[in-house]
Amino acid sequence: MNIVCLDLEGVLVPEIWIAFAKESGIPELTRTTRDEPDYDKLMKWRIGILKEHGLGLKEIQATIKKIDPIPGAKEFLDKLRAITQVVILSDTFTQFATPLMEKLGWPTIFCNSLEVAESGEITGYKMRTKESKLATVKAFQSIGFETIASGDSFNDLAMIKASKAGFLFKSTDKIKADNPDLPAFETYDELFEAIKNAM
Repeated sequence: MNIVCLDLEGVLVPEIWIAFAKESGIPELTRTTRDEPDYDKLMKWRIGILKEHGLGLKEIQATIKKIDPIPGAKEFLDKLRAITQVVILSDTFTQFATPLMEKLGWPTIFCNSLEVAESGEITGYKMRTKESKLATVKAFQSIGFETIASGDSFNDLAMIKASKAGFLFKSTDKIKADNPDLPAFETYDELFEAIKNAM
């Protein structure tokens, strides 16, 4: 029995932090997991920048409301969910994901949560589990699922490599060059066909 595990940002929706960097006029916030493999380091740095500029959850959520899925993402997801189980594994946060899940037709997502003060200041974050994408893929495998995974960033590589089949999607030239063994695709049609053939 197969289960497809997909990353969210960069694969189905634009990068939230990049959108917020543009909206807030803070270019430093364009740094993502495509640039920084250490997620803890990246998040602590982001939280520091938000604090410095007096920005909190409310401002980020206002930006997220304006974000639409990547063109074709919902149709791709609908087509995929018609033939197999699909779960989104993301390092984003429940406080960010909800409006995006609504636009994608409420797929299942496993993600993390932010620690937010009453003032709305983001004070920290809580990971669901260590190496959450890889841990989830291994947990699915332990209960009889064969996983097929796809993502675009450093933090997707472990789940992609641990799966029966794994694909890079809309990834960076560097990640593709460093992982020549992983098939890389740019369109949803290509990714759909590759997943279907791997099942």
